[in-house]
Amino acid sequence: MSGESDQTRGSEEAISESGDGIRGRALGSAPVPLSVLDLVTVGAGHTASGAVRTAVDIARTAERRGFHRYWVAEHHSMPGVASSSPAVLLAHLAAHTERIRLGSGGVMLPNHAPLVIAEQFGTLEAMAPGRVDLGLGRAPGTDGATAAALRRTERLHEGADDFPQQLAELTRFLDDSFPDGHPYAKIHAVPGPVQATSPGGVQSAHRPPLWLLGSSGFSARLAGSLGLPFAFAHHFSAANTVPALDLYRASFRPSEVLSEPYALIGVAALAAEEEHEARRQVLTGALSMVRLRTGRPGLVPSPEEAEAYRFNELERGFVDSWLGNVVHGTPDAVRQGLDELAKRTGADELMITANAHGGAARLRSYELIADAYGLPRG
Repeated sequence: MSGESDQTRGSEEAISESGDGIRGRALGSAPVPLSVLDLVTVGAGHTASGAVRTAVDIARTAERRGFHRYWVAEHHSMPGVASSSPAVLLAHLAAHTERIRLGSGGVMLPNHAPLVIAEQFGTLEAMAPGRVDLGLGRAPGTDGATAAALRRTERLHEGADDFPQQLAELTRFLDDSFPDGHPYAKIHAVPGPVQATSPGGVQSAHRPPLWLLGSSGFSARLAGSLGLPFAFAHHFSAANTVPALDLYRASFRPSEVLSEPYALIGVAALAAEEEHEARRQVLTGALSMVRLRTGRPGLVPSPEEAEAYRFNELERGFVDSWLGNVVHGTPDAVRQGLDELAKRTGADELMITANAHGGAARLRSYELIADAYGLPRG
């Protein structure tokens, strides 16, 4: 069977699960569909090339074990995070997978011209028809100086304030739907719908579904009012999860995209055969966050470095709070923690991010979680 036929078959399977390319299907004993958020982390002593190879391994493992989607997130100027260019990473991952949905969690819309995003994700859609998601955030994904360098402007407030207008413009480019008389009416995002209206043109029936991402109420309300799916960053804003999801559901208006709300939450979770080992691994992520929050971002430290680090009183308080929102331990303990979280929040999907120093620990965690839920072995 040709590669094109394999790609088409995988795309049809990805769409057929829900009919809309958004809603997943819970497998095994999982309470809701399970997905993966990968920051493509770079540990001390490792390279970005190794991190990208691990990303491929995780995406292929997730596909084999029945995880619904795999997303990468846009971050900048962080030595320990190699996901500054989601579209480039997703193109690479599309070439190494067949069925799993691939997407951004997210692209930070204020950092980019909407036309550029529409072109990038139209290209991804051409590479992996029917299995590309476009998740959008309104934060810069970095510090203010880096955001200014990205946008070539110091008026950073305009990006967040103008987010609904930027979103509307992006949607118009994706749908090729600017009205007559609009300054952009004759500008077309290619690949895109305009190709179907050109002489002899045939274009894919699919375009990437839009998701709004958030860690507070702004995007929750906007996603609800537009009838779009919503992804909440529980993994770093746990106190706001339930209020934001309640606001999303209360604000929801049915649309051509969704007839009812659909919300996923990002969850930091790591499983290991022994509780002590899981604790060692997640401590590396906690130390990374301490350094990031205090203006010292770097590579993800090794478990040995994290164990040897002497946290001061303020740092210890932060670490204890941070780890309190990371589901970690044995596979059974992680399964119970994820079950409780799904029940408490009513989330329609759990997107798991496993942050640790080495790729082997992260890969093993996803396998153990899949085993704990009895997901297919592929």
